[in-house]
Amino acid sequence: MDFKLNPTLSGELVELRPLKSEDFPALYAVASDPLIWEQHPHKERYQFEVFKDFFRVAMDSQGAFLITKKDSGDVIGSSRYYDWDPLKRQVAIGFSFLARSCWGHTYNAEVKKLMLDHAFEFADSVIFHIGESNIRSQKAIEKIGAQFIERASHTLPDGSPYTEVVYEIKPQQMRSL
Repeated sequence: MDFKLNPTLSGELVELRPLKSEDFPALYAVASDPLIWEQHPHKERYQFEVFKDFFRVAMDSQGAFLITKKDSGDVIGSSRYYDWDPLKRQVAIGFSFLARSCWGHTYNAEVKKLMLDHAFEFADSVIFHIGESNIRSQKAIEKIGAQFIERASHTLPDGSPYTEVVYEIKPQQMRSL
């Protein structure tokens, strides 16, 4: 059974649908807030040219979502599936961001629940790669039951080094969202 990387997922608060090229202006309007990226290794992602590259890679991944509020249709962010490994039955979820107006509410939890529920139809585990300084995301993922598995060193496109922490969650570890 092949993992479907880009279904439409719908909850009570949000809808996730495959990202389309025409979504760029609305998604960039959300992503242009520098505070969204302050704990991220690539802090310049709010800049137009940097985000344009991020968006292109998201489109090429064929696993990226546009996240909208279900009641209003307002664009509030994006996430994606990537690194599907059918032999390991493992996929990664990441490159996620939400408008700051949605922080501290249940939007993030619902997005993760929808994505994890779909992933676990095909996968036995889900991986999250998080910048080491992104404490907010680490705490959020730990809250749902993900376990730290390792640190990894990488290099940004500008040559700057950064460290990410890798978490894994399996269906039996998932806490109520």
